[in-house]
Amino acid sequence: MQAYRVNNPGERPVLLDMSPPKVTQGQVAVRIAACALNFADLLMIRGKYQEMPPLPFTPGLELCGRITEVGPGVSSLAVGDRVAIFAGSGGFATHGVFDAQRCVKVPDALPDVEAAGLLVAYGTSHLALTDRARLQPGETLVVTGAAGGVGLTAVEIGAAIGAQVVAIARGADKLAIATKAGAHETIDSEDPELTHKLKALGGVSVVYDSVGGDLFKPCLRACAPEARYLAIGFASGDVPQIPANILLVKNLTVQGFYWGGVLSYAPDRVLASLQDIFAMVDRGELSPKVRHIFPFEKALDALDLLEQRKSTGKVVISMQD
Repeated sequence: MQAYRVNNPGERPVLLDMSPPKVTQGQVAVRIAACALNFADLLMIRGKYQEMPPLPFTPGLELCGRITEVGPGVSSLAVGDRVAIFAGSGGFATHGVFDAQRCVKVPDALPDVEAAGLLVAYGTSHLALTDRARLQPGETLVVTGAAGGVGLTAVEIGAAIGAQVVAIARGADKLAIATKAGAHETIDSEDPELTHKLKALGGVSVVYDSVGGDLFKPCLRACAPEARYLAIGFASGDVPQIPANILLVKNLTVQGFYWGGVLSYAPDRVLASLQDIFAMVDRGELSPKVRHIFPFEKALDALDLLEQRKSTGKVVISMQD
């Protein structure tokens, strides 16, 4: 098998020929067909992610592939099953061994590259909006980084729920993409009147913020009383400090949300959410947005695209010839 390996934090992954790992209790071996990229992959490569695998490691949080071997104690999966997996790491490879509990069977009609990118992005947005923020039809939802892989899913899911979705992104092209995903209003992230324009919409019920940085305070100040602010990530590289006086005056709630953390302590909630997502895809309510597909040998180019923040929608590596 081949795999991209990170030997030291901050170093570029190196493509190596390796022996496949052995399957043990509760695991399955998978021939990987596609691996989706996430900003967390970049943080992990830099050694700055909250959950770091031991060195050396293979990046790649989420993937889709076909099972080639089933380990002892696995009864719900069989050789030949096509599965999507939130692996945490190991996706930048042609083969891998993963815990069976992290596998979700993929509908036949869903392509590998789309299934690979469903778990983290749609899983994060769906569980955050429905379980944590409890977004309701008619409420106003603001999404930062709205043209990114995670942001687009929040726009799409928010619109499917029946919320009034306001997309914030940089530039007309990205705002147009958010509009196609279901956003009702769009605002450029560099607009100096950002807070004023948000307030003019009648106040914000829920903020889905995957960017942080300079967008945090304007969005927070635009919140209506009893709004919920979801801290999803910090793609800007700047972790904002929360002015507690604003929380007090408006009775606001700031909620941190880390999908992988919920997976570790409440996997049943994550599984139920993923089942809802696949059902929504089957009904045509959601349409996975894979904008960039790179061949396996160009995986580092895919990482560069993500790091330069030039991507719109999901970036996926395909292992298919």
